[in-house]
Amino acid sequence: MLVLHEGLRLFPYKCTAGKVTIGVGRNLDDVGISQAEAFALLERDIDTVEADLDRTWPWWRQMTDARQQVLADMCFNLGLGRLKGFVNTIAHMKRGDYEAAAEGMLDSLWARQVGARAQRLAKMMREG
Repeated sequence: MLVLHEGLRLFPYKCTAGKVTIGVGRNLDDVGISQAEAFALLERDIDTVEADLDRTWPWWRQMTDARQQVLADMCFNLGLGRLKGFVNTIAHMKRGDYEAAAEGMLDSLWARQVGARAQRLAKMMREG
Protein backbone atom coordinates (compact mmCIF):
# COMPACT_ATOMS: atom_id res chain seq x y z
CA MET A 1 0.00 0.00 0.00
CA LEU A 2 2.85 2.40 0.77
CA VAL A 3 4.26 1.95 -2.74
CA LEU A 4 0.81 2.68 -4.12
CA HIS A 5 0.39 5.81 -1.98
CA GLU A 6 3.95 7.11 -1.94
CA GLY A 7 5.12 5.87 -5.31
CA LEU A 8 8.56 4.53 -6.12
CA ARG A 9 11.17 7.02 -7.28
CA LEU A 10 14.71 5.85 -7.93
CA PHE A 11 16.14 9.35 -8.18
CA PRO A 12 15.85 12.15 -5.60
CA TYR A 13 12.94 14.54 -5.97
CA LYS A 14 11.21 17.22 -3.90
CA CYS A 15 8.01 15.99 -2.28
CA THR A 16 4.94 18.20 -1.86
CA ALA A 17 6.43 19.47 1.43
CA GLY A 18 9.61 20.52 -0.40
CA LYS A 19 11.78 17.79 1.16
CA VAL A 20 14.37 15.86 -0.84
CA THR A 21 12.91 12.36 -1.06
CA ILE A 22 13.84 9.05 -2.69
CA GLY A 23 12.58 5.50 -2.93
CA VAL A 24 9.22 4.99 -1.30
CA GLY A 25 8.81 8.32 0.47
CA ARG A 26 12.22 8.34 2.24
CA ASN A 27 12.70 11.91 3.46
CA LEU A 28 16.42 12.50 3.01
CA ASP A 29 16.32 16.00 4.47
CA ASP A 30 14.99 14.90 7.87
CA VAL A 31 15.73 11.15 8.02
CA GLY A 32 18.73 10.64 5.74
CA ILE A 33 20.10 7.11 5.53
CA SER A 34 21.72 4.89 8.11
CA GLN A 35 25.39 3.94 8.13
CA ALA A 36 24.38 0.39 7.17
CA GLU A 37 22.43 1.74 4.19
CA ALA A 38 25.37 3.93 3.15
CA PHE A 39 27.74 0.95 3.23
CA ALA A 40 25.23 -1.23 1.35
CA LEU A 41 25.11 1.43 -1.37
CA LEU A 42 28.91 1.64 -1.38
CA GLU A 43 29.27 -2.14 -1.76
CA ARG A 44 26.88 -2.08 -4.72
CA ASP A 45 28.77 0.84 -6.27
CA ILE A 46 32.10 -0.98 -5.85
CA ASP A 47 30.64 -4.06 -7.55
CA THR A 48 29.51 -1.85 -10.45
CA VAL A 49 32.93 -0.17 -10.74
CA GLU A 50 34.76 -3.50 -10.72
CA ALA A 51 32.40 -4.95 -13.36
CA ASP A 52 32.94 -1.84 -15.52
CA LEU A 53 36.71 -2.20 -15.21
CA ASP A 54 36.59 -5.96 -15.90
CA ARG A 55 34.57 -5.35 -19.05
CA THR A 56 36.64 -2.38 -20.27
CA TRP A 57 40.22 -3.28 -19.29
CA PRO A 58 40.42 -6.96 -18.28
CA TRP A 59 44.20 -6.60 -17.76
CA TRP A 60 43.59 -4.34 -14.73
CA ARG A 61 43.32 -7.46 -12.52
CA GLN A 62 46.98 -8.24 -13.29
CA MET A 63 48.17 -5.14 -11.41
CA THR A 64 48.94 -5.24 -7.69
CA ASP A 65 46.03 -4.82 -5.27
CA ALA A 66 47.14 -1.27 -4.50
CA ARG A 67 47.16 -0.30 -8.17
CA GLN A 68 43.78 -1.95 -8.69
CA GLN A 69 42.48 0.16 -5.80
CA VAL A 70 43.80 3.29 -7.53
CA LEU A 71 42.00 2.53 -10.78
CA ALA A 72 38.80 1.57 -8.94
CA ASP A 73 38.96 4.76 -6.84
CA MET A 74 39.38 6.89 -9.95
CA CYS A 75 36.52 5.09 -11.70
CA PHE A 76 34.28 5.59 -8.66
CA ASN A 77 35.17 9.28 -8.53
CA LEU A 78 35.14 10.09 -12.24
CA GLY A 79 32.78 7.51 -13.68
CA LEU A 80 33.90 5.15 -16.41
CA GLY A 81 33.21 7.64 -19.21
CA ARG A 82 35.50 10.33 -17.82
CA LEU A 83 38.12 7.77 -16.75
CA LYS A 84 38.32 6.62 -20.37
CA GLY A 85 39.55 10.13 -21.14
CA PHE A 86 42.83 9.27 -19.40
CA VAL A 87 43.97 7.49 -22.57
CA ASN A 88 47.74 7.88 -22.10
CA THR A 89 47.61 7.23 -18.35
CA ILE A 90 45.65 4.02 -18.89
CA ALA A 91 48.08 2.97 -21.64
CA HIS A 92 51.00 3.49 -19.23
CA MET A 93 49.24 1.32 -16.63
CA LYS A 94 48.65 -1.42 -19.20
CA ARG A 95 52.36 -1.38 -20.15
CA GLY A 96 53.42 -1.44 -16.51
CA ASP A 97 54.99 2.03 -16.65
CA TYR A 98 53.56 3.09 -13.31
CA GLU A 99 55.79 6.14 -12.92
CA ALA A 100 54.45 7.58 -16.18
CA ALA A 101 50.91 6.60 -15.17
CA ALA A 102 51.31 8.47 -11.89
CA GLU A 103 52.64 11.54 -13.71
CA GLY A 104 49.72 11.40 -16.11
CA MET A 105 47.30 11.23 -13.20
CA LEU A 106 48.87 14.29 -11.60
CA ASP A 107 49.00 16.25 -14.85
CA SER A 108 45.23 16.55 -15.12
CA LEU A 109 42.32 18.77 -14.23
CA TRP A 110 41.06 15.92 -12.04
CA ALA A 111 44.24 16.08 -9.90
CA ARG A 112 43.86 19.83 -9.45
CA GLN A 113 40.24 19.32 -8.41
CA VAL A 114 40.77 16.50 -5.91
CA GLY A 115 44.16 17.64 -4.51
CA ALA A 116 45.44 15.31 -1.80
CA ARG A 117 43.41 12.40 -3.13
CA ALA A 118 45.33 12.51 -6.42
CA GLN A 119 48.64 12.75 -4.55
CA ARG A 120 47.82 9.65 -2.47
CA LEU A 121 46.64 7.69 -5.50
CA ALA A 122 49.68 8.66 -7.59
CA LYS A 123 51.96 7.50 -4.75
CA MET A 124 50.09 4.19 -4.62
CA MET A 125 50.41 3.83 -8.40
CA ARG A 126 54.16 4.45 -8.23
CA GLU A 127 54.84 2.18 -5.28
CA GLY A 128 52.31 -0.56 -6.03
